[in-house]
Amino acid sequence: MELSYTVRIWSIRKRPYRKPFQLRWQVGTRPHSESFLTVGLAESRRAQLFTAARAGEAFDVESGLPTSMLKDQEVSWYAHARLYIGMKWPHAPASTRRTLAEAMASVMPALVRDTKGMPDVNAARTALYGWAFNVKRWGEEPPRDVAAALAWFERKSLPASALADRMLVRQALDALTLKLDGGTAAASTIRRKRAIFHNSLVYAVDAGHLKDNPLPQVRWTMPEKVEDELDPECVPSPEQAEILLAAVRDQSARGRRLAAFFGCIYYAAARPAEVIGLRLRDCDLPRRGWGSLRLRETRPRSGSAWTDSGEAHDTRGLKHRPRKAVRPVPIPPELVAMLRWHVTAFGVAPDGRIFQTSRGGLIQDTGYGEVWAVAREALSVAERESGLAKRPYDLRHAAVSTWLSSGVEPQLVAKRAGHSVAVLFRVYAKFLGNGDDAANAKISARLRQGRTPPA
Repeated sequence: MELSYTVRIWSIRKRPYRKPFQLRWQVGTRPHSESFLTVGLAESRRAQLFTAARAGEAFDVESGLPTSMLKDQEVSWYAHARLYIGMKWPHAPASTRRTLAEAMASVMPALVRDTKGMPDVNAARTALYGWAFNVKRWGEEPPRDVAAALAWFERKSLPASALADRMLVRQALDALTLKLDGGTAAASTIRRKRAIFHNSLVYAVDAGHLKDNPLPQVRWTMPEKVEDELDPECVPSPEQAEILLAAVRDQSARGRRLAAFFGCIYYAAARPAEVIGLRLRDCDLPRRGWGSLRLRETRPRSGSAWTDSGEAHDTRGLKHRPRKAVRPVPIPPELVAMLRWHVTAFGVAPDGRIFQTSRGGLIQDTGYGEVWAVAREALSVAERESGLAKRPYDLRHAAVSTWLSSGVEPQLVAKRAGHSVAVLFRVYAKFLGNGDDAANAKISARLRQGRTPPA
């Protein structure tokens, strides 16, 4: 609990809402507000805060309440969830902030006293995901419908201590499995949200809102088996990858600008977010032979609502690596030639980035996704319907599979791809389209070696 003696309390203001009288105050640098039906109730709470401040009492920065009031008040799950988000926010990247908000927004509707007057699914999603659990908007004035929805959840929320009931925890877990349309979410999404819910319960124990974490004692099964393996039919062969890269290059001026971008994903097994931030100074591009890339940052698109900079793309280090880690990747002459041509034709951005839009901006996933969708038209109807190379990311899977089928040691493949050997075999070690035929030929040749010729 972070305490502060710096407290500012403003006058009560009237707004055209259901609870029109709003009291605003600030503890440290964090703003707080509370709405009331009558001006008398608002004045009473304001007097309580003034009395505590004049008595030299410390205030809790998270809840905004003096310690004397905090001890007597049972913290609701809604308030605890906001405390949890506020604790995680400063050190979390933008994509993680979004995931935290999604998890808390999914579980919140299941932890209310009753559903009378509950906002509809879309309104609740907008209010919780976009406002209640987005720290960047806590100081803003929400629209009237959003404010009404938030007030409903704040009023109807169960206390955090109620999570000691295992059946209530099971109910919350079931809520994590659902999408907005009522369907079942992907297994990986459920697993990620469950981990966040577990961590929020751990934080509730640390904050004294729960005696112990009930989640490990709940016998709850995922609605479907978590599958980390990729469908082999999605992984293109080297021949199919060449067809797709050629289709990108030949379709339009935008395609020519993105040909080397997709080439980096295929020939260097780089993640798209890693390629977006690739700079010329991190490339070794000799006239002949192999070159190399030094991947050192990612530029995932998280949305301006979640980044500290207010830009759509966040700037982070390599995935699952220290912030200043660098991953060197040797690249074949084919990719060296593509990059040299690209730099000659389009130059580089002012900050040294190789890939940029025609206006000098960052490459957008929607833009290169459209180019890739058109390039897949070069495949046969059967290949398109099978889901072959459905996403640009499948080029990365193809690269790792090609390296493995070429006989490169798994440890070296994992190092170049930027993950562990365990992940390599569980997720990326996929055979290519002709892998079965090649394996059968090797087995047949070995069997013939040990066979005794007939007399």
